[in-house]
Amino acid sequence: MHEKVVVITGASGGIGAAVSEALAARGASLGLVARRENALGAVAARCGQSAHPIVADMTRREDVRRVVQETLARFGRIDVWVNNVGQGISRLPSQLTDEDIDDIMRTNVKSALYGMQEVMTHFQARNAGHVINISSMLGRIPFVITRSAYSGAKHFLNVLTANFRAEVQQTHPGIQFSLISPGVVRTDFGLHARHGGPDSRQLPGSQSAEEVAAIVVSVIESRRPDVYTRSGAHAQVVAYFDSLGADP
Repeated sequence: MHEKVVVITGASGGIGAAVSEALAARGASLGLVARRENALGAVAARCGQSAHPIVADMTRREDVRRVVQETLARFGRIDVWVNNVGQGISRLPSQLTDEDIDDIMRTNVKSALYGMQEVMTHFQARNAGHVINISSMLGRIPFVITRSAYSGAKHFLNVLTANFRAEVQQTHPGIQFSLISPGVVRTDFGLHARHGGPDSRQLPGSQSAEEVAAIVVSVIESRRPDVYTRSGAHAQVVAYFDSLGADP
């Protein structure tokens, strides 16, 4: 891990900060990206001299392009790109507005799309690289009605990841795309949801950001394409679709 250069978006808190600190402890060089300059600087300080903070908005393509350029100027290459930007929403599907959908898609899908597209030229030139997209169990099972738009956005991200992998690996098999699906994580995610939401720390069955970060580290090492962060999650997804009574 000490030879890898990793870009982590959404690095100023939650899962992103935990992943940053876990990788720094293993000697990786880090490009840490977020909009909140002060919070990002605090994470970078904890990560040490191997971390380079970049204040940028990943929903703006020109900012994403700048992140790639700045990271290459600092470290000479990028080995792993972690798309971790995301935001929830609390609104029933019958009440969703155009603005709700546009905002959730911009944050949860376009940020990842821009990251994959902008780093891909560098990865293809080397026939090497690894994109990790942080999804959600809600991208597999739409079991929270008020999170319908977020669930839909993560479904979109899941399909986008799979199709990017299929397209790119036809000509560049050395490039991997991995999807990681956490459940409830004890972060500020719920409190920062569009239209507000419950504190994720108070919800049952949660796990810590550090537990998720350990899974992200393991995926960087193993390059597995599709990973859940909790034991039994895959069985839960299978049971959900079985319960719908769909024909084989």
